[in-house]
This record gives sequence, C-alpha cells and structure tokens, in this order.
Amino acid sequence: MNVRHALDTYRGHSIPHVPWVELRNRWFAISGLLVAVSLAGLLFGDLNFSIDFEGGARITYTFARPVDAEQVQATLEEQGIDGAEIQIVNDEAVSIRTPSLTGEGISESEVIRRELAEQAGIQPVEVNIEDVGPTWGGEISRKAAIGLVIVLAAIMGYITLRFELKMAIGAIIALIHDVVITVGVYALTGREVTPETVIAVLTILGFSLYDTVVIYDKIKENLETQSLVGRLGSDGTIDLSLNQVLMRSVNTSLVVLLPILALLLFGGETLKDFAFAMFIGTAIGVYSSIFLAAPLLAVLKKREARFRQLEQKLTDRERVVARRATAAPAATPGASTGEAAAVRATARTATTGRPGQKSKRRKPPAKRKRR
Repeated sequence: MNVRHALDTYRGHSIPHVPWVELRNRWFAISGLLVAVSLAGLLFGDLNFSIDFEGGARITYTFARPVDAEQVQATLEEQGIDGAEIQIVNDEAVSIRTPSLTGEGISESEVIRRELAEQAGIQPVEVNIEDVGPTWGGEISRKAAIGLVIVLAAIMGYITLRFELKMAIGAIIALIHDVVITVGVYALTGREVTPETVIAVLTILGFSLYDTVVIYDKIKENLETQSLVGRLGSDGTIDLSLNQVLMRSVNTSLVVLLPILALLLFGGETLKDFAFAMFIGTAIGVYSSIFLAAPLLAVLKKREARFRQLEQKLTDRERVVARRATAAPAATPGASTGEAAAVRATARTATTGRPGQKSKRRKPPAKRKRR
C-alpha cells in the first residue's frame, strides 16, 4: 500500500480490506492476555484508593521557606502522627495524607496546623486540613457499584430492543473488558483512585457503547441485504461492514483522544486523574469495539440455522468450483501455455460438430455472362 492509497483510505475515499473475522483468534488472544495481566495486577497488587474511599486527612499548603519530605515527616511524628504519605508538588507545595484526625481534637489539629505553617514560613490559615471519615468513602464505593450495575443493565436492555440479544451480549462483554483493563492499569501503575476516576470510568462506558453501536448498526443494515449475505456469507458481510465504518471510528476516536491527551499533559492534578482514566479507557474502548465486539458477533451469528445453511451452500459451491478446476485437462509436460490452449480449443471445436456428418462446402456463385 503506497502513501497515496493509505491517505485515500484514511479520508474515506476507499474501503480497506482487512479480514477481521478471519483473524478473530488473534484478537481474542490479545484481549485475553490484557485481561489476564489486569486481573493479576488486581489479585497480587492493591488499588491505591484516595482518602475519599478509605477515610483519612489530607493536608495541603504552599510553602514560602523550602522544606523537604523528611522535615515534614519529623514535624508530624513530634505530634504523634505516624505513617503519613508526604509529596512535594512542583517544588512549591506540600500534599500530606494521614490517618483521620477526628479523634485528635480541635486543639491538636490547630497545633499541627501551626507547627507546619511555622516550618513553611506561612500563616496557619494557609494550611488546609480536610478530614474525611471512612463512612463517606464506603458510601461512594457502594453508589459507584450500584451505578455500574444499573448502567450495564440499561445498556443490555437498549441494545436488545434496538438490535438483538446477540449484539447486546457482544457489547456487554466488550464493556466489561474495557472496565477490567482500565482498573487493572490503575492497579499495575499504583495511581491513586479518586472519585474523578469513577466518573471517568462511567464516561468510558458511554463512549465505548457509542462506538460499538455505530459498528453494529452498519452490520445490521448489511445483514438484512439478502444478496450481499448470499454472496459473502455472515463472516464476509461483517468484515465488509467493519471496513466500511473503520475510518469513521478511528477519526472519531482521535478527535476524542487528542483533547484528553492535552489535559493529561498540561492539566492540574485533579484534571490529570480524570484524563488518565479517560485516555486509557477510550483507547481500550476503541480497540474492543473493532477487535472484540464485531468478531464476537460473528461467532454468535454462525450458530444461527439460516447462516449455517448459507455457509454450507457456500462451501458446496466452492467444492464444485474446485472439482471443475481439477477435472480440466492438464497440459502435456514440456508443452508451452500456448500449445495447451490450442489443444483445448481444438478439443472444444471437435466436440461441437455432429458425429458422422460431412461438412458441406458452399459453391461459389456462377459468373454472369457478358452480352
């Protein structure tokens, strides 16, 4: 494929010819490997939940006098706080995560605030202490799980009514695939899971569903064309449908991924948490819509009786063509292609005449006498 043809394909002027269904075992193997690695990360590693889920206190402030993590750790230990996670952000701010300070009392919290402010050379009011109880974190987790179940059930019902049950099954498997891999990436990288992450995951489900519905809609339209299905079969029709909408799916995904990448590179800490989950989930969602949802539908469609009969007819037709090609007279060894063609032409001419019938030569017209 040259550059011009690739550019025409990208712009949608020509349709690619990729055997997606034929290579389905390869796509399934890649997806299985990604899911296995993600599950291994979840089983043998821990998700780094933020204090919004586990409870605790977050202390943030900007320092005027340079401090390091060791100095802050020593100050907290003097106040009886152990196990604090301290992070210096951009050499100008401190982010501290500690166990909940609710039991310490108001006076103890004020002492901690004053000591940290004095160390950083700022006023005590500039030290922000946010304390979150574990009950609120558990409520967030419970509502997130309920929301995920409701979303999956609603998607299942919508696609079943709009298309069919087999397409709904393929879409749900693709969505679960996306969620498992996205959460697995968080477990493997150790990135903090925040409420923004939950919002991003639910947003990912919507985008992945949109991409899958676009592909399924084209497949449904082509599968209802009897002449097309009779000529290509179910696998060939699904391949054609996927190739027809491939560039639309890729271009739409690029338009979504580029702004997310900008937020991931140049956004603040809160935006980066949201953008990271969005970028990973959107990329996986594009992959699953093309490489997983459509091939899964092809596997389910082949189980239908009408498509099994059609595949049998196509197979029988291919056998007849192969038998005819095998029964054709072979050329004599050493003879040229032209000689073999002349032999076949002579044989066809010899079989067209009637046996035992002599050919009659037409007499030339009599010459006219001159007067």
